[in-house]
Amino acid sequence: MQFTLWDMLSNLLLAARWTLGLTLLAFVCGGAAGLALLALRVGPYRPGRVAAKLYIEAFQGTPLLMQLFLVFFGLPLFGVEVSPWLAAGVCLTLYASAYLGEIWRGCVEAIPQGQWDAGAALGLHYLRQLRLVILPQALRIAIPPTVGFLVQLLKSTAVTSVIGFRELTRIGEIMTNATFRPFAVYGLVALIYFVMCSPLTAYARSLERRLGARSQRV
Repeated sequence: MQFTLWDMLSNLLLAARWTLGLTLLAFVCGGAAGLALLALRVGPYRPGRVAAKLYIEAFQGTPLLMQLFLVFFGLPLFGVEVSPWLAAGVCLTLYASAYLGEIWRGCVEAIPQGQWDAGAALGLHYLRQLRLVILPQALRIAIPPTVGFLVQLLKSTAVTSVIGFRELTRIGEIMTNATFRPFAVYGLVALIYFVMCSPLTAYARSLERRLGARSQRV
């Protein structure tokens, strides 16, 4: 069977939906878990800070590929069957939570201590200080690195092809085996990744310039 360039592109674009869906799932769920890690990481309770730090170091200090293998191939050894979709979603969510939690911790710690003291003077307990006083200020600092990490997360979904998850890279491999045209197929794969990532990268750089200019005026 002969595949035209349009046939290859249409199949790859269909696969890109799963890439975007997995990225969105991991970013949203990882962001929620990252907020919990942030609250522990900058909190007043030492056991919580230590536990959050160990969690973050574990996921930042090991390759995402190894984490995927542990979930997808390791859990069945204990009688837990895991589908490629579930393994990819869980691993990327945990991976995103560790990185987002650490990114946001740096943004929170960039806020002067006086802001915490002001919240305490108003009678706010720790979580209310964080939610009402600190996070609104840290948000402005956090947006550019968060968008930058989203680009990294989108590209990291390619790793899930090794466990058979049918995202963009995996369908590219299948199309290459069917057409024997690796340059054309992977060229289209690279182009689709570029089209998805380039606007986010440009947006992150624009935010950095804008926020940098504001801080200089202040």
